[in-house]
Amino acid sequence: MTDHAPGLPHGPELDAEALRERALSALVTARARTALLTDSVDDHDLTAQHSPLMSPLVWDLAHIGNQEELWLLRAVGGLEAIRPEIDGLYDAFEHSRASRPSLPLLPPAEARIYAADVRGRALDILEGAPLHGAGRPLERAGFAFGMIAQHEQQHDETMLITHQLRSGPAVLDAPEPPRPTDAVALPAEVLVEGGPFTMGTSTEPWALDNERPAHRRDVDAFFIDTAPVTCGAYRRFIEAGGYGDERWWAPEGWAMVREHELSAPLFWHKDAGQWLRRRFGVTEPVPSDEPVLHVSWYEADAYARWAGRRLPTEAEWEKAARHDPASDRSLRYPWGDGDPTPEHANLGQRHLRPAAAGAYPAGRSPSGAGQLVGDVWEWTSSDFLPYPGFVAFPYREYSEVFFGPGHKVLRGGSFAVDAVACRGTFRNWDLPVRRQIFSGFRTARDA
Repeated sequence: MTDHAPGLPHGPELDAEALRERALSALVTARARTALLTDSVDDHDLTAQHSPLMSPLVWDLAHIGNQEELWLLRAVGGLEAIRPEIDGLYDAFEHSRASRPSLPLLPPAEARIYAADVRGRALDILEGAPLHGAGRPLERAGFAFGMIAQHEQQHDETMLITHQLRSGPAVLDAPEPPRPTDAVALPAEVLVEGGPFTMGTSTEPWALDNERPAHRRDVDAFFIDTAPVTCGAYRRFIEAGGYGDERWWAPEGWAMVREHELSAPLFWHKDAGQWLRRRFGVTEPVPSDEPVLHVSWYEADAYARWAGRRLPTEAEWEKAARHDPASDRSLRYPWGDGDPTPEHANLGQRHLRPAAAGAYPAGRSPSGAGQLVGDVWEWTSSDFLPYPGFVAFPYREYSEVFFGPGHKVLRGGSFAVDAVACRGTFRNWDLPVRRQIFSGFRTARDA
């Protein structure tokens, strides 16, 4: 473990009590969501593997507890291991998702007891941790506690994906998202002027290593969609024969289409001339004005080519989302520096679906683009690569081992992402074939 974390704040001592309250709130919110996702199904569903792409829910539950034990109890608190014999079982790099059902995993009741035991001890450590500005990097500004809250929320999103993949009746429910009031009047695209801007961060206290450090990037002027591509727009690509025309596809994407006989986004099917989709156990008509969901990078790229456009680069996406030309400053979020509220973005599993394109006017960026945070993860054209000056912290396996041309960057966060794990600098990545994730996209073009 390195003792140096470039970019973590070193300035004047932070308000320890405010940091403690923030960390406590983030941990409690994450655990409440974990309980909802695991208590809503029976033990059979918890231990079953609903797709070879995903772990059994009970693995995620114990893995959340094990990571909390490793980092908060052992690394920060200096405590002896509670269950050292299970470390290997819940090491995400030691066992593939497809192989995890065959492991001697903790059964549901035992996994819950273990996670609760770890949490109780972690809260005791939080109560006495200094959390000051010049302490150990793991403790500085409560970083380790923020990292663990983000980790749990990321696994909550993973478990929500598993809920989408499971068969059977619906077990989750949520209110409908707000409807846009001015969507018809919105322009289809906005212009982002060329020039330099600050990308990444060196000041956000809980930002993860791949978001660091802040650095200047220069991009040419470009146009970007005001909102993510909708199901209605994507349906026109389907009906124009997009899945049957090799011209639009990268070679690997065309091979994927042919091998798996793809003809629409995952979970879509056509019945009596109507497109339907399955969403968390409910079959419903595909909503035309909602951002398209469950498309791979290859599908997003093919649509963009068909439309005479392209996917934005990661730098373009971040400039459209964060740069304020009036002050030449990069904002924490598209709407400014304040934390997200329900008026800004669709986050935290609040609605169990994306909001219609044009929703959340309060969340629009200075460029005029909207829904850049929440609703759907947005594929970019960029490979997942380190920023200049990157240093792995606190472990290589979070980011560094994934760098390279194999993974594509997604930005923005979906309706399944909690605010603690979503900000203007947050970077997600995945293989370009992935469709089960809550992924969509918007397109761009040169100015």
